[in-house]
Amino acid sequence: MRRLAAFSLIFLPFFASSQVDSAWVVNNYTKIERMIPMRDGVKLFTAIYIPKDNSEKHPMLLMRTPYGSGPYGENKYREFWYGHHAKYLKEGYIGVVQDVRGKYMSEGEYMDVRPFNKNKKGNEIDEASDTYDTIDWLIKNIENNNGKVGVTGVSYPGFYAGQAALSNHPALVAASPQAPVTDWFIGDDFHHNGAFMLMDAFYFYVIRGFGSPRPVPNSNGYNQGYQPVPKDMYKFFLETGALTNFTKLAGDTIGFWKELMNHPTLDEFWKKRNARVGMFNVKPAVLTVGGLFDAEDCFGAWQTYRAIEKQSPGTDNRIVMGPWSHGQWGARNANALGNVHFGSNTSQWYQDSIEIPFFNYHLKGKGNVDGLSEATIFFSGENVWKKMDAWPPKNVRKKTLYFHPKGKLSFSKASAGSTSYVSDLAKPVPYIEDIRSERTATYMTDDQRFAAMRPDVLVFETDELTEDITVAGALNADLRVSLTGSDADFVVKLIDVFPDTFSYGADDRYVMSGYQMLVRGEVFRGKFRNSFEKPEPFIPGRITPVKFELPDVAHVFKKGHKIMVQVQSSWFPLVDRNPQKFMDIYKAKDSDFQKATIKIHHDAANASGIVLPVMD
Repeated sequence: MRRLAAFSLIFLPFFASSQVDSAWVVNNYTKIERMIPMRDGVKLFTAIYIPKDNSEKHPMLLMRTPYGSGPYGENKYREFWYGHHAKYLKEGYIGVVQDVRGKYMSEGEYMDVRPFNKNKKGNEIDEASDTYDTIDWLIKNIENNNGKVGVTGVSYPGFYAGQAALSNHPALVAASPQAPVTDWFIGDDFHHNGAFMLMDAFYFYVIRGFGSPRPVPNSNGYNQGYQPVPKDMYKFFLETGALTNFTKLAGDTIGFWKELMNHPTLDEFWKKRNARVGMFNVKPAVLTVGGLFDAEDCFGAWQTYRAIEKQSPGTDNRIVMGPWSHGQWGARNANALGNVHFGSNTSQWYQDSIEIPFFNYHLKGKGNVDGLSEATIFFSGENVWKKMDAWPPKNVRKKTLYFHPKGKLSFSKASAGSTSYVSDLAKPVPYIEDIRSERTATYMTDDQRFAAMRPDVLVFETDELTEDITVAGALNADLRVSLTGSDADFVVKLIDVFPDTFSYGADDRYVMSGYQMLVRGEVFRGKFRNSFEKPEPFIPGRITPVKFELPDVAHVFKKGHKIMVQVQSSWFPLVDRNPQKFMDIYKAKDSDFQKATIKIHHDAANASGIVLPVMD
């Protein structure tokens, strides 16, 4: 879900370019607005931009969104001069933007991540059927179309693009779900491995007001949320306390906040909302796009691609992952993220070399996709695009970096020892060192030196590397832990430590010598170590394995750098605080939170480490 520092990007115009001004758009396109009927009688508001050129028939590019298709009124055009999508206008695409059921000007009842219904009967609906009915109406009612439709969208619209691919309408020939919302309990947005992503959930549903009710269709979308917006999120979330206090702030009208609080495990509610369950017999060509450093839906992009590969092996299915935050591939220039530089304008290369050729080929029969590989992946560290015939790559070996005493990290096992820290929930580890009023889009590459200095963060580091190490694929944390409480969170971070001599030269905006770049970080709620459906308490003092997967990475640790792993038990306020005792955390009170001593074992019999997918 796009929000917070990058929230406004969801409202960027669907078509845009600095080379197209408002006069060009008005002179070359006609905008119409229609209420398109669905099979159950509900009508969905749809803005349609039609080329005035009648010399050829035109393809359609559709985006379905819960964030508004405005500006509303047939004489009001989106500001088409932002971003790369104006190139579609110049190519003569019919642009279609639709308010999904129950949002903005569309009729009906809205449902978050509405489950896919494989066996629909009669007038039963889901997002796939709404897409089918929309496409069917467009093909039959918009003159001069060529009978071919593509769908796209970023974040929540990426979810709708993925569901559109399941519609099986014969006119839908290409789909590009981008950073698609996929699984809200395991890896996207509001939960990661069962841990509640408090900051994003409260900000999106309550502060921004997305979860507020909309009794009748209107152009305002949803009500203003919680006010005033806190200036210091760490202070605000810490002082608010337990989740029950946030529920009081949310009030009684935000239905999905209640659902979040009432479904603390991977029950049927969440299983039905796993968008991967319907990825069978996918008919259109699919181009899944995501960011290696997407703080919201990095998981969704990797896993959507994997689900189609496994469940629909005959589909023309491809993936692109670049060095981007959420939606950054749509920016004019993406040569850096935060303090880390990537050596080129990665977004423009993607737009001109991948996305536009993909749609032009499938919708217009123009050009070819010979240069579009199965997987087009940017490897940070080395700062190169690699075109691959499989993901993860076939030439990968799993190699474990083991924790050692005195903060050492090595591919050989330690012979003895353990390292412990005290997790004090009154002073949780912050996810960034800055004071911010929103969750940042850049924390996924942030310098981790601030955390390495804390006594409640364990730091393990290799010697200086004597050769490059290329990591490609999912990581696996493999911990042996004991604790004084009956539950705990485990945050594992893989970090690239830059040499003390490193500098970008005149481009340095930050002291990059010794920079500790976060390559991948992930949280795991310990009580789910054996099952997300049936959590189990820890037995205090007993050595217990905790294993979990971190989302894929594509990174080269260069010769002269070091590899670091940090382990901690809070990541605040990104993740809610675990009281460190076994309970329903959504019902916790302030008095339930307690300190815990966490011990990470790394002797020969109980070796802890992180498993890397190392490319030969």
